[in-house]
Amino acid sequence: MREISEAKSNRSGGRQRQQDPEGTKRNIIDVAMREFADSGLSGARIDEIAAKTSTSKRMIYYYFGDKDGLYLRCLEEAYRVVRSGEVQLDLEHLQPGAALRKLVEFTFDHHNEHPDFIRMVMIENIHHAKYLEMSETIQKANATAIDNLERVYARGVEDGVFRPGLSPIDLHWHISALCFFNVSNRATFSRIFDREMEGAQAQSELRAQVVDMILRYVALN
Repeated sequence: MREISEAKSNRSGGRQRQQDPEGTKRNIIDVAMREFADSGLSGARIDEIAAKTSTSKRMIYYYFGDKDGLYLRCLEEAYRVVRSGEVQLDLEHLQPGAALRKLVEFTFDHHNEHPDFIRMVMIENIHHAKYLEMSETIQKANATAIDNLERVYARGVEDGVFRPGLSPIDLHWHISALCFFNVSNRATFSRIFDREMEGAQAQSELRAQVVDMILRYVALN
């Protein structure tokens, strides 16, 4: 009776997964993201990914084509999360200085809370942005991020609080660099200089410093 019950449960679970393709794909992407972040594109294995999901190797190939296709989809998802988070900040209703502060704080917090995003970007740099170039989704999302930052900066210049002549792309670079380094090089920096960078107090201080540096960089006076 127990075997019959388990068989029915397995069949029922299979039907539920088949009836929820988006949930199945979501599960695959979540697991694959961690595998790619931990092992890189070359080191990640579809067999390992399948074993840790609620689906099969065959379904992974069905949804994503091959490992490269799955990696690209994970990369797109990593960028989608950060860019959708930026959109939800609703910066248009804030004064320029407050809007820029909120954006920098969000970027710092996002990168700190999503180390897999940092690792995915590092992996993509190893591959010279080969897969990123294939994705219109990522290109459009990043263009939107620059547009949003440009509007905040333009309002600040118009209000006389930001100095003119700065490039929004350069500003985005500086924000990204400061927030990215905090995660990508934290371990090595901590060991080299024997300084604890992981704790809540250290991270809070660094966050405030990053915000202050960016606001001072754009300030008119």
